[in-house]
Amino acid sequence: MKIVKRILLGLLAVIVASILGFAGWAETPMGPRTEALAALKSDPSVIVQVGDFITFQPADKQPDTGFIFYPGGRVDYRSYAAPLHAIAEQGYLVVLVPVRLNLAFFDINAGAPAFSQFPEINHWAAGGHSLGGVASALFAKDHPEIEGLIFWASYPADDSLKNSDLKMLSIYGTNDMAGMVKFDETKPLLTSDARYVVIQGGNHAQFGDYGPQPGDNEATISRSEQQAQVVSATVEFLQELRK
Repeated sequence: MKIVKRILLGLLAVIVASILGFAGWAETPMGPRTEALAALKSDPSVIVQVGDFITFQPADKQPDTGFIFYPGGRVDYRSYAAPLHAIAEQGYLVVLVPVRLNLAFFDINAGAPAFSQFPEINHWAAGGHSLGGVASALFAKDHPEIEGLIFWASYPADDSLKNSDLKMLSIYGTNDMAGMVKFDETKPLLTSDARYVVIQGGNHAQFGDYGPQPGDNEATISRSEQQAQVVSATVEFLQELRK
């Protein structure tokens, strides 16, 4: 019996150590860098509010379209402030949600409170970067308020939405760590009329401002140029969502 107890205690110790190790890893996210922190400040064009989530709102108009954004895996959610600030500047409400353990899979419904907090929004899109994009698709499955999905270097986990009425946009770079083949292989998971924007020379990490990502390929365009293309494509999609 003593041997059995020792074995069980040993297994318990391994499990606890693994959980603590995972939590420690998850709670040390990448970013944010200086550019992201600067974008968390209000300016004459955009009002930024930090609370349970971060909101970016145009200062000169009342938007009727909102975009709920989920961060990539083990990335500090503030790292996406710069492109989201730029999207809000074009007349849209943007809600940037934090997620448990910096992994969106653990907080699929993180964006739900936005619906009641902003009842004036008539059109909602959800999206995210990498793992955040996967989570946004799962979120949309259970929330009919969502009319569109925007994937930044991402795609759905399965094909459960491919026959839905959701409008979809997929943006990715030719130098993404996943490889172009992966994005081609996952196109059947999206709707047949989904739109695709391929950024020549763009990589995975430059969708945000958190520095190099292990396993990623080097981009051949600047971070600012890549994000400008991401913002332009996202804004065009949100404009069409209002029609």
